[in-house]
Amino acid sequence: MSTLQDIMSSAGGTAGGESLQAVRRRSLRLLRPGRTPAGVVVALTVSVALAAATGTTVGLVTDSPFGRMPYRQFAAWAGESRWSDSGPLALALLAAAAGVLLLGLAVLPGRTRLVPLEAADPRMVMGLTRSGLRRTLRAAAESVNDVGRARVRLGWRNIEITVVSDADRTGHLLRQVGTAVGDRMAGLGAMCGGEVVVRLRRRGI
Repeated sequence: MSTLQDIMSSAGGTAGGESLQAVRRRSLRLLRPGRTPAGVVVALTVSVALAAATGTTVGLVTDSPFGRMPYRQFAAWAGESRWSDSGPLALALLAAAAGVLLLGLAVLPGRTRLVPLEAADPRMVMGLTRSGLRRTLRAAAESVNDVGRARVRLGWRNIEITVVSDADRTGHLLRQVGTAVGDRMAGLGAMCGGEVVVRLRRRGI
């Protein structure tokens, strides 16, 4: 079992004297995606609502069929309703909840699906997809002799490598897998945090 800090320090440390944790936090913050899907949905909803309202208003003025929508009935209902009524109160609560949700989406960034990579230039931020990192680490583990197949799980606190093998010298095999995975992570400069844990599973179990 080896820590990621040991792996990265053996590869040359961090750039610019900045700690690994600080670089990782900054990279994760910059690699977080925007709220593009939510923005598109809100923009389309508002556009459709405003277009319908504009068309209804023009239809009322020009006495076109488009103006026969129940615009006057809705305006009359809104004018006669009171805040204590259940209908306006429910609409107000729904609008307030939607506003709080939109504010939360605007303030809180999206969850990144990229693993930050260490760069020599502190002004450069790079990332690798989690699926791509899993494939790369799995290939590194399976490159070790006597390893049939491997499975990689990227957690928030550690990286679990489960290898399937029939080898007798399990301790030596686990050390080899840990070294291969550590070298691959050091070569990539992947900043995952936590520890690299290698587990062995016998064939047929």
